[in-house]
Amino acid sequence: MNELMLVARREIVTQVRSRTFVIGLLVSAVLVAALAFAPKLFGGPDSYTLGVVNSQRLPVTAPQGATVEWRTYPDEAAARKALLDGDADAVVVNGSKVLSEGELDERLGVLLQVANREMKLDAQGVRVPPLQTEAVRADARYDAARGGMATTLTFLLFFTLVGQMMMVAMGVVEEKGSRIVEILLSSMKPWQLLGGKIAGLGVVGLINLVVIVCGGLGAATVSGLVVDFPPGMTGIVVGVLVWFLLGYVFYATLAAALASLVSRQEEVGSVMNPLMMALMGTYFVAFFAANEPNGTLAAVLSWVPPFSAMVMPVRMAATEIPLWEVAGSAAVMALAVAGALALGATVYRRAVLRTGARLKIRQVLSQR
Repeated sequence: MNELMLVARREIVTQVRSRTFVIGLLVSAVLVAALAFAPKLFGGPDSYTLGVVNSQRLPVTAPQGATVEWRTYPDEAAARKALLDGDADAVVVNGSKVLSEGELDERLGVLLQVANREMKLDAQGVRVPPLQTEAVRADARYDAARGGMATTLTFLLFFTLVGQMMMVAMGVVEEKGSRIVEILLSSMKPWQLLGGKIAGLGVVGLINLVVIVCGGLGAATVSGLVVDFPPGMTGIVVGVLVWFLLGYVFYATLAAALASLVSRQEEVGSVMNPLMMALMGTYFVAFFAANEPNGTLAAVLSWVPPFSAMVMPVRMAATEIPLWEVAGSAAVMALAVAGALALGATVYRRAVLRTGARLKIRQVLSQR
């Protein structure tokens, strides 16, 4: 066990001290944090400045969080100048047309059309009471925030898993190709070297994920987006970290096993293709689950390893999932991880010392 911890420590120190890791971590944290400000930047204006020429002010109902300011202009020429100067977003002229500097904002156009219709109907004594809306589900107000979190989480888990998986594979091939593995295995067992590498790089991936998540939550707090987050965020974050570890151990173990079949880094890409295809398939299902978390496909595959490693945490972010379902899915995934560890350790032990031409899995498993 001491040997395993020494290998893990070496992997952690080597990666954390590298400039590439630090720069990549900072860039990732900044990108995720920037997403917290995206709704404010791309969600439309928070206020509208509207004008009238020879018209009544329309009873425009501003969207939630937005304000409407009205200005009166003496004639159409003054209104046009105000639009070109950026002093107004739209001007109603003679109660029959709307002027705008460029293409009229779609949301503002709908608000003006509705307000104009209401005013005309009211002038004729026709009153149409607005429809009362009520969401049956108590947490419906969190749907938009949950959808955004689920989509972001899909990208985050995918790229983190791919990065850590390839890091494990490249490390195995580097040690095998340089024959360092022969020296290391003279003082420790293959499972200790493999376990230390997976554990160490897993900690590195966990550090990466924690920093990015904390950066995103911090930016959401500053931007005010955090008020739209659903209750139970602590459970969601903890669940994401647990599912990441399960998925990481599964993919990293198989990546190490496949990488041990080759001796040159140029061959890593081809030998990793099956695993990459599986991870890509998981990514597409998780992306679908972010939009349809209660769909049949998402519900079924959240129980099927390795899909569950990404689909279940994404569903947890997108909607409420019963605790028994999460626990049951995690137990099934843990069994899959145990199977991957047994298979991966066997392949690694039998192949890592064999240099030369690329080995075949069937050939390695058949040997005694």
